[in-house]
Amino acid sequence: MTRHPAVVAGAWLAGLLIAVLVGVMISVAADRSRPGPFRGQFALVDDRGNAVDQSIFHGSPSLVYFGYTRCPEVCPTTLYEVADWLKAIGPRGKGLKAYFFSVDPERDTPDVMHGYVTAFTDRIRGITGAPEEMRKVVDGWMIHASRLPGADGDYHMRHTMSLLLVGADGRLKAMIPYGMDRDAAIARIEETLLARTSDPG
Repeated sequence: MTRHPAVVAGAWLAGLLIAVLVGVMISVAADRSRPGPFRGQFALVDDRGNAVDQSIFHGSPSLVYFGYTRCPEVCPTTLYEVADWLKAIGPRGKGLKAYFFSVDPERDTPDVMHGYVTAFTDRIRGITGAPEEMRKVVDGWMIHASRLPGADGDYHMRHTMSLLLVGADGRLKAMIPYGMDRDAAIARIEETLLARTSDPG
């Protein structure tokens, strides 16, 4: 029995759509290292209005997260956890930096970002700026970030939920997936970014 061409085409398109959706899901939830250091150049500002460029990723180990202030759950939960991890690590992690890059810079102004990040801790530095400049950072770290239309005419952001652990050399060392156990997350930060601080002299 010969299938109608329209049925075959419909099945093929459905299969293609499923493959694309699976690919997007994998890219959003992926917990694997990207090769090499960050090599892009960009010009942004922090939540206090200070200029920020690619040098932010060099000189000190850092926790780097991409999200937005209107995020309903994942972002505030992650920043709450970051604040808790930093407190738990204590003085040993005094050189550890924490950055929150906005994937919605058009709405996340420096003032908005400042009020947001400081509600969790003064250790997190919010980064925002021109969308085209933020795109350079997003693409440089292979972060997924896209708009989703909302039922109310507004929009939401879909983005990578994992947090990046970046070494002082600007290279991605590991990632912490959303929802990771607290003790396991702290251990990963200490082992990946702070192990050398315990070496003698």
